Formats: sequence, C-alpha cells, structure tokens
Amino acid sequence: ASSHILEEAGAGPIMESTTDDQQHTVMFDSDNIQQTGGGTHDSSSRWQKATYDAKSIRQKITFSGRKFDVKTLPVDLYRVYETIKIRSGEEYALTNVFMIRTAIELHRAWHNTLLTAKILQQLKDKFQVRMTWELGVIKLKFHVEDGSHELQYKVPYDYDSEYQDLYMKIAVAYLDGHMTVHQALIYQSETKRGKHTAKSGLFIRDFPGRLLVYPLEAATCAVIFFGGDWYDFGVTALTGFVSGLIEYLLVTIGGSAKLMVDVIVGVSTGLIASLFYRYDGEHTCLPAVFLGTLYWFFYGTAFVLGILEIISGELQTGVVRFLAVAVKTFILSLGTSFGMQIVLDSPKEVWFDTVGNCGTIDLSVQWWRIPLYLACSASALAQYRFPHVDYWRGLSVQLVGYEVQFQIFQALMQRQSRDFLDTASSNTAGAIAAVVFASILQRTVDNVAYYYHARVLQRHKGKFSPFGEFCYKMSEIYIRITNCLGFGKKNDVVYLRMAAKLKEQREEMENPAHSRTEIMLTLEEEIVFIEAIVQAEDLNIWALLMPTLYQLVPGSLIARLWFNTIFLPPLDSECKVIDGTDYNFVKPVQSASHAVFESLLVTAVSLALGTLIGFGVVEYGTYILTKLFCCKNENQPSTSDPNASADSIRTINLRKSSRNFFSHTINENNPSSDLYTIDENDPASDSERNTEDTNVNEEAGFDDDNITETNNDLLQPLL
Repeated sequence: ASSHILEEAGAGPIMESTTDDQQHTVMFDSDNIQQTGGGTHDSSSRWQKATYDAKSIRQKITFSGRKFDVKTLPVDLYRVYETIKIRSGEEYALTNVFMIRTAIELHRAWHNTLLTAKILQQLKDKFQVRMTWELGVIKLKFHVEDGSHELQYKVPYDYDSEYQDLYMKIAVAYLDGHMTVHQALIYQSETKRGKHTAKSGLFIRDFPGRLLVYPLEAATCAVIFFGGDWYDFGVTALTGFVSGLIEYLLVTIGGSAKLMVDVIVGVSTGLIASLFYRYDGEHTCLPAVFLGTLYWFFYGTAFVLGILEIISGELQTGVVRFLAVAVKTFILSLGTSFGMQIVLDSPKEVWFDTVGNCGTIDLSVQWWRIPLYLACSASALAQYRFPHVDYWRGLSVQLVGYEVQFQIFQALMQRQSRDFLDTASSNTAGAIAAVVFASILQRTVDNVAYYYHARVLQRHKGKFSPFGEFCYKMSEIYIRITNCLGFGKKNDVVYLRMAAKLKEQREEMENPAHSRTEIMLTLEEEIVFIEAIVQAEDLNIWALLMPTLYQLVPGSLIARLWFNTIFLPPLDSECKVIDGTDYNFVKPVQSASHAVFESLLVTAVSLALGTLIGFGVVEYGTYILTKLFCCKNENQPSTSDPNASADSIRTINLRKSSRNFFSHTINENNPSSDLYTIDENDPASDSERNTEDTNVNEEAGFDDDNITETNNDLLQPLL
C-alpha cells in the first residue's frame, strides 16, 4: 500500500520494493525517490519514518509463519495441488485450493451462484489464476489450469448466515492483502471447527441444541402466516419438535437414511395432526399445522434465487433450481397426505372441511402481531445460524420488509381483490424496503465499527473526533456487554486486552532508546489477532438479506398447489333450463389450483424484481448523493497522471459493490471489458495490476478525522 501511494504521489520509479512475508515490512531505496520537480530528495530518513508510521500494527508484527497442512485436503484436491505446485509454485497452488474451498462453503451457506461467481472472479483477476467454474444447483465443477484438471463436488443446501459472512470476509481479506494464503486457509479450517463462533452459536448450530428451534418456528409460522389459532399453535409445536427429532435421528444414521427425511417428516406431521383433528373435537386447522411444521423444510428462498438467476441469464441453473424445489415440496406434501390416510377415513373431505377452522384471528387488529412475528423471525435467524450478537440487525431488516409488505397488502386487498396486483405490489415494496434498509444498516454499522477497528488495529494515530471517540466507546461497551450476557465471542474481549499490550510494544519498538526490535505473538494471540483482522472487513449485506427473503418468499404456496393436486377440488354443478328441460352441468373446479400456482409465480417474480430494484435504488441513490454532497479531498495524494488515483479508487469501489449487487459484472464472461483492459506497453500496468485491490486508505492511515495530518506527513518530502 505504501509503494502504491509513493508512486501515485509522483515519487517516480521505486527501484526496490520487497515485502517480507513474516514481518510485513516494506523497504525502499530512498536514494532513488524523486521530487515532483526532478532531482533526488535528501530526506530518506524522513521518508522511511513517514511510510513506517503509516502502517497498521499488522505490519509491525513478526508472525510465527504457520503453514497450512495440505495433507488435510481431500485426495483429489491434494493431487491437483501437488501438480500445480510443481508447475507454478506453492503460493499459486494454494490460491487455487483457497478459491475452490471458498466456492464450496459459500455455495453451501447461501446457494447464491451469482454472487459466489463474482468473488471467485475477483480472486481470479487479482492472482491471475487459470481456472474456470460451473456453479450448478447442487453440483460444482472446477476446471483448473485451463482445463488440465477437473474437480466436481456435490454441495447440498445448508443455509448458514454466519459462515456466509465469515467466508466472504476471509476471501476479501486475502484479496485485499490483509492476510497470507496460509493464514486464510488456516482460518477457514478453524471456522469449520467452530473456533471463531460464540458458544451460544455453537449450541444452536447443530443437534441436539437445534431441536429447540423447530417447535418455535413451526408454531409461530402456523399463526402468523397460515391462519392458525392458539390451539393450532400448540399442535404445531408438537409436530415441529417431532420433525426435528426425526431429522436428528436420520442425519445421525447417515447414508440412505438422510434421503428419507422429507417423506418421513411429512408422514409424521400428517399423522399427528390428523389424530388431534379426529379425537379432539375436529377444530384443528390442518393446513396451518402442516404448512407451519413443514416451513423449515420448504426452501422458499430458492424460488426467488431461481427467478434471479433466470433474469440474470443463468437459465439452466434457475430453471433446475425452481423445479428441484418444487419436487422436494411435493414429496413433503405427499408424505403428509399418507399420514392423513393412516388416521382418517376420508382425508379429502377432511381437507376441505377443515378450511373453516382457519383464519379465525384477524391479525391486523391484534397488538401481539409484531411481537409474534419477531419471535418467528428469531427462529428463522436461528435456522440460518445467524450470530446471536447480531440478532438485532437481522430482526430489524425482517421487520421492515414484513411491515411494508403487510400494510401495503392490507391497503390494496379490498380495492384489487379480483387480481394479483395487491400481492405483486406489496411483495415488491417489501423487498425494496428490506434491501434499502439493510444497505443503510450495513453502511451505518461499518462506519461505526470503523473507529473501533482503526483504534484496536492501530490504523489511526492519535485521537478521533468527538463523534469517532463516541463510536469507539460504544463499540467497546457493546462487546463487553454481549460477552457478559454470553452472546459474544470471547476472543473479542481477549483482543481488547491484547490491543493495549500491542500499543505499548509498538511504542517501545519505535523508541530508539528501547531494546525492542520486533513484536512477537504467542500462537493463541496470533489466532485472536487474525480473527480481529477478518472481523474488520465490511459486513456482508447478504447475510442480513437471506433470512429476510426467507420470511417473505412463498415457500408454502407451492405446497398448497400440491395439496390441491392430491385432493382434487369438488365438482362444480350448475343447473340450466334448455327448451323447458332442466340440465345439470358438472365441471371440475380448476381455479383453486391454478390460482395458487399463479400466486406463486407472482410472489416469486415480484420479490425477485423488488430485490433488483432495491439494489438499483441503493446504487444510484448513493451515486447521486455522492455527487451532490461530496467533493474531492484536497489533501488526497496527487499524481502526474490525474486519472491514475481516481481509476484505482474506482476499481476498488466497483469490486466492493460487485460483492453485493447483481447488476455489477466485473470482467465476467466479458473479455472486452474496459475496466480491466491493461496496456502491455504501459510501464505502470504491472504496478496497477499488483496494487489495484489494495485498500489505500486503510493501510496508509487515511482517516476522516486525521486525514490532513497523515497525508501531509506523507506528501511533505515530495513538495
């Protein structure tokens, strides 16, 4: 980062710029640093002091040099690694491994092929990796070294907001040069082992603690979404707990037993609910119990992702995803029907008779509607393995999306009762509101957290403004309180204590009279420090949005379609008189099943469009506000090429935006892209290619509260 700043500031050619992998110390040949007007500057020590002071504490530390154990890789990946290592060296081979592992875990955590491909493309461009990939619904293919090797993996659904955020942050930290490939791979392995997850999160992350979430989500969904009452709430809690036990048992057995989860869960749900209906007064709302219990197993988000992929041109993946989830839903519905058949003499009549037991509560006038929805949303966050310490973020985004959707639907329901415009409008508005609010929340959290990370990682020297000091103090208090409550990660408090120690050691190291020449960390301290670096990366907005879309999407609408297919609606009879004779015309009622299917498409497409529109609003709204209220900083380092610095910052911002927005495509399937076209005859091309993704502001010490002092320190020798 320092060499990039020197070059952009008009410092002329830097004859030597090497980086020690262990100590992260940048050395310059100060005799060849030129003034802007020509000649050699005689203040080499001042240059070294300026660049030295600009470094964060990360670059002052002598790391232990831990190496990732490649023997832990799968046999096929290890074989490919060894081949690439012989041809192109260890670091390049490990980068290939890192990209494949990142793709697998991101795909498992969010199944969003569009965004996974974008981060892979950024890694490929940055490190010049000769790899292509095909990201399907379940199967992933990697063509390594221009097709010399092909690796295929099957990656099932397992939504995980925490890992989704962490693996993205690890990739961004490696991409921006904040950690080595060995550190990145080791951190990935530690993440899989739960080393960077809070204890409360580990309890809910897997069985048996996960059993507590099933009944809560099932019962709350039955009332808030599917027209159940408090009696149905209790029945659904029981069926939800039983479904969790069944999945726990079959997953523990493993093998072919896992393939039977859907059908056995469906049978148990239909059987238990039918028993309550038959022997307890026949006042159970069976659709509410069924749909609430099976809500966990309906991948509703996949419907919206499928539509987004189709809109974005990934037709095969989008259509296959849509059909695959539809078939999975049919299996659950058919299993439930088998359960009804075991208990009830006439399941079809009961299915239509029980509709009168549903919708007895008018949610629009109930004071507990929002608290119940928040409880339902909290269970969805637990299903998504959302970090407990950040629940307030997820709940706030979910509430905004739901409330906008609910209020607009209520306002349009009477006026447009004969079409689906009320559904489409409310869903689109809800998705837009969720995306915009999540973006605002992300920006706010990142801005507040910036002061904390700048202080503890020593990226800023001196005091912040009063606002910055307030943000830092609030962040520190929040970390301590959440740890006292048992929600936070212990390593956050450990690092707060470490930060004071590192600051003292840095002062000793910079004191010429002191004997300290390096800063060493123990193995545990190094693990905590690397975790602090990863956590300092920007919040991944999709970790907030995925649970919200899960609450908004029609995961259960298609189940109603299948139930109407299994239990055909009764015949519609109409008597007509023709020439004095009465004729009874009988025809099947098809409107019910068709209406559900049409409603499914309307809801899925409107939510997908709302998501795209929301990101468009954020993107162009940010652009307009930036043009209106922001101006170029006069203290920003100048350059002999007035476009060089702006292009570099533009590239960084585009890369960052690409990780969030579907609308961005950076050099993806577009070899003629102007953004990354590099002139081979341009002597600056190689430097730009190596530094285009370096976070200049972060590593150079630029800060809103101290930017004048820091930049002047760097620029003075040039002036």
